[in-house]
Amino acid sequence: MEDDKNPVVGMDFSVALEMIKDGYHLAREGWNKSGQYVLFQQGYLDGVPINPKSAEATKLPVGTVVRIRPYLLLHAADGSFVPWVPTVSDVLAEDWVMIVRDEA
Repeated sequence: MEDDKNPVVGMDFSVALEMIKDGYHLAREGWNKSGQYVLFQQGYLDGVPINPKSAEATKLPVGTVVRIRPYLLLHAADGSFVPWVPTVSDVLAEDWVMIVRDEA
């Protein structure tokens, strides 16, 4: 993969997905001005205790250890994060770009 000084642009989803899994943040070219990008969340394969909100949703006791599989997250335009599943258009697109962000 390219380094952050020379980002990869105009790739298809198969390449984008591998880069996302490698820890890069990627977006569709049309998303760039909105601040949206996709990232990989490794999950909690060894388990993590659930908090009160998760307990309410799952009907399991607070603190129950649950395994969470890896998943993709979308950093939305409003700055929040949401689990993300690509659309058919996203999968077939060839305009995926790596997002280069200045490190603080």
